[in-house]
This record gives sequence, structure tokens and C-alpha cells, in this order.
Amino acid sequence: MAGNHSAPSGPDLALGIALADLPDGGKLVGHRDGEPVLLVRRGAEIFAVTATCSHYGGPLADGLVADDSVRCPWHHACFDLRTGEALRAPALSPLACWSVEQRGDRIFVGEKRKKPAPAPRESDAGGSQERIVIVGGGAAGFAAAERLRREQYRGAIVVISDDEALPVDRPNLSKDYLAGKAPEDWIPLRKEGFYARNGIDLRLATRVADIDVGAREVVLGDGARVAFNKLLLATGAEPVRLSIPGADQPHVHTLRSLADSRKIIAQSGAAQRAVVLGASFIGLEVAASLRTRGVEVHVVAPEERPMERVLGPEMGDFIRALHEEKGVVFHLGDTAASIGASEVVLSSGSTLAADMVVAGIGVRPRVDLAERAGLATDRGVLVDAYLETSVPGIYAAGDIARWPDPHSGESIRVEHWVVAERQGAAAALNMLGRRKRFTDVPFFWSQHYDVPINYVGHAEGWDAIEVEGDVAAKDCLLRYKRGGRLLAVATIFRDAESLEAELAMEQSEA
Repeated sequence: MAGNHSAPSGPDLALGIALADLPDGGKLVGHRDGEPVLLVRRGAEIFAVTATCSHYGGPLADGLVADDSVRCPWHHACFDLRTGEALRAPALSPLACWSVEQRGDRIFVGEKRKKPAPAPRESDAGGSQERIVIVGGGAAGFAAAERLRREQYRGAIVVISDDEALPVDRPNLSKDYLAGKAPEDWIPLRKEGFYARNGIDLRLATRVADIDVGAREVVLGDGARVAFNKLLLATGAEPVRLSIPGADQPHVHTLRSLADSRKIIAQSGAAQRAVVLGASFIGLEVAASLRTRGVEVHVVAPEERPMERVLGPEMGDFIRALHEEKGVVFHLGDTAASIGASEVVLSSGSTLAADMVVAGIGVRPRVDLAERAGLATDRGVLVDAYLETSVPGIYAAGDIARWPDPHSGESIRVEHWVVAERQGAAAALNMLGRRKRFTDVPFFWSQHYDVPINYVGHAEGWDAIEVEGDVAAKDCLLRYKRGGRLLAVATIFRDAESLEAELAMEQSEA
């Protein structure tokens, strides 16, 4: 699901369509000068925008129109119908817009509109001597830097990342890229020139050792100091490492970075058998990708069903059956005891042949820096509704942030890519003084072969799961409830209903 490049379909909108063909609230796809265009009618207004999402090319005609925006059915990106602006991650690039004219009872799409120059924001754009420092080059860190410049922030932006690669589209590292269906040049969120053009000082392969809260400086690993007016911690999470004999061998991998994915791909070319430790989303996506490459895969995990803790027993059984249909062999209720040069010994005493091993046994938030700086933490960095930590002027976003979720009424921390991007953007606005509460409903998607699972909301526990449709037939919606209250919704091939569930949750905060 890395793009959609089909030829334009529908009517030539330059020649016009009948007004009756586009009823109020309706959507219609046509084309103008060879480009697919989506028409949306809301009362007397008619909008014309690019028909596909700028993230992975999802069909916006199948999406949801709410207010003056349209939401993508695949991964819940959201766009302004008036300006084309990407309002919500995972989309970052805007949609093109066309002029629309009504003549009598016909609608005509004119020329593509030029992108308007961004309006200056004198009240919060910041002086040229100000500096915002962002620690972390993942989803939240990148999204914050991008949004600061989109909002015309004039001060300096320094992004410090201990990764050697440019900020990347991490979900693809275990999905299409690892499966060999997406080229590497699709992986960077932006090419290198983006940072120079936007005055973003991106420092790769650079470690932050400490934060001097009193001096308002970050201390780098080499002792250098970088002053800040505002600071965003977006240090993310790191894989839990195996602590068993043989875990340090070169054919044993975790997957978090582009370098990790490259190493797995390189070894998979010669590998005949792989053992995946852990039936997490990452572990199972790796299993699917390696099966797509023709590698024999065995999955070892301590639970009775894969993903049962997150998705429940029925979905867990479905996921297991799906992978078994593709040839994956499960060893559940078991763990690895040791790893040899060409085998994995299990706690049960069984031995599995393995040319390569991938451990997907979870991640832990990287909160050491925050703890040393004296920020309040509790299984993550505690932030308020504006993503500000216990120290004024220092914010946290992404996998490390534990925030007050208005939908569940609980303080939660989640490790989802879209949440991290949206939090990064929200933190950027708050560092500019906008006072924007983060109220987005958590969302993630997981891809297993050709089956996408979308999940909105957050349910760490439930007392009832309502199943609508047929899970085994890959046509279902599951509602996770506690005390009669809806906490989350998971769907397979019910994209419109997933969007509707997200909108309903937004409209009914705790």
C-alpha cells in the first residue's frame, strides 16, 4: 500500500458535469488535464482537490467529509477542502486545488490554483534570535520541525538525532520496504534538501547527553552546548534487547531504524529459515514481509494467541490463521532460551533451525534524558493537555509522552506513528503560544500481507468485545467496551466505518 498510480477515471471535468450528478454532500471523481480530481459539494459550495491522499495515495472519494475537510480512508489523514492543506498526519504534503465555476445547471473545473503564499503570523512567529531545539529525529521530532516552518516560525530550529539516516517513514520499514515492494527512495520523509531550504539545522549521528534546565541548554555527547528558548523531547522508544546466550551474534536483529531494516533485507537474500521472537505488530509484520521474500518463518511467543492483549481472542485467532495460510509456523506458549550459529533453542527444549533471528519483543520509552533533567515521569514523560512537561518551556511528544486523554479519561502513553506525528505538530503550535489542547483520538494501522487492520481509540482493558460482521471473512468491525463505554474500534476492510468511529469519538470527549 505504498502508492496509487492508476490512470485518471471518470468524466473530463474541464468539459463539465451536470449539477444533478453531484448532490449536496456528494463526492465525484473525474480528471482535469490528466490529473485525478475529487469534487465535493457542501451546500452551495463545490470544492475540487486532488483525488488521492498525499500520504500513500488512498482514494479520497472513499473517505469521510466532515465540516470543510476530507479524511483518507486508509490511514486517516485529513485535508482542508478550501486550501488543500494537510491538517493531520500521516499526510504532510497538501492537495492541489482547482477553481470551480457553475454555469446554469453545469459544473466546470478550471485551472489548478496556485499555492497561496503563507500569511505571516506576527504574534507568534518568534524573533530571528529565538531557537527551538528538538531532540529526536523520528515521527514527532520531524513533524514538529515541519509544522514550525509551515506556521512561519522565524527563529532557529535545531533537530538533534542520534540516527545516521534522515527522518524516515518508519512504518514502511516493517511493511512494504521490508517486503521488497517499496523502493528505498520512498523511505525518507523529506529529501536532504528540504532541511536546508527550510533553515532546519538537522544534526545526525549526534547524541544529547544531558539537559541543563537552569541554563536552558542541551549538552551534547562531545560536551558542546546548544541553547534553547523552547525544547521538545521526542526521543521515542528503543527495542527491548534479548538477554539470552547468543543474542549478540550478527544474524540476530531488532527492527527500529533504516539501518536495521537494511541489515534484515541483506541477510534475507541468502537465508532459508528465519525465527521471529515475539508476536507483536512489528514481529508479525516482519514475518509477513519475510514470507513475501520466500523465507521460511517460525514465530516464537509466550502468549496463547498473537495480539490477543491488544485485539482480543477472535482477532488473535484470525491473525494466526492468516499467517499460517501463508506458511508461518507458530510456537506459542514458548520463549527462546539461547541462540546458536544456525539454531534457536526454546525453553521447551525444542530446537529451530535459523539462518537469521529477528526479535520483536517490545520497546521501552527513552526517558533517561528526561529523568536526569528532573522532569516528572511515570512510565513515560508526564505532560499536560498542551504537551508541556513539568518544566515550563520543555515539551514532550511521541512514544515517551504520557498525556491526559480526554476520550478514555485516563493518562495514557501509546507507541503509534500517527499519534507521534500529530503530537509533534501540536507541540509545535504550543511552542508558538497557540495553547492547543491535544485531543486527537489515537489511531494506528497494521498490514499483514494484503490485509489491513485499522484501530481507533485506546483500550488497555475491556469487559466486552462486540463483533459486527465476519472476522474470518476479512469484513468486520470490533467494538472494545468497558462498563458499557466504547473505548476503541478495530476494523478490517471497513474503512468508512473506521473514520466514522473516529469522528464520533472526537465529538464525545470524556
